[in-house]
Amino acid sequence: MPFCSHCGSELQGKFCAKCGAASPGTTGPGGTGPGEAPAQPLPPAPASPISFTGLADNVAAALCYLALVLTGVLFLFLEPYNRNKTIRFHAFQSIFAWIGIILASAGVRIVFGNIFDGPHTYWIMELIWSAFDLGVILLWLTLMYRAYMGQRWVAPVVGEMAERFA
Repeated sequence: MPFCSHCGSELQGKFCAKCGAASPGTTGPGGTGPGEAPAQPLPPAPASPISFTGLADNVAAALCYLALVLTGVLFLFLEPYNRNKTIRFHAFQSIFAWIGIILASAGVRIVFGNIFDGPHTYWIMELIWSAFDLGVILLWLTLMYRAYMGQRWVAPVVGEMAERFA
């Protein structure tokens, strides 16, 4: 099968379906006239690591963590990302990590809220919440950074669950 001399895609008929250039067997712009040697077909273009939507796999994996559970669920439903095992892993890890954070937040509130409930001990509870929030932010940034760098970092508990679902 001949290839387009402009873009390298396969020709089917008199014109290229991708760029609109005339095939080598026709006259006019891009074609060959009588007495001219036919143009050599170009080999197909190599596959690029960037998908047709413009997002590389590492960027899509990092974006799974961006907006908490929402982007994880979003990438599980978007084509072609829902077929990519790496992106599916990061989407499931994002979902499970944020569910775990919500459960841990409720646990901290129940356990430490009852212990440090007095008017003179509220500052201890504020200190605990600050440490918890800092830990959540560091986890979130670490997951996004490692996904962007192309590393498959399996977080404890939730990462193992994500591997089973991906």
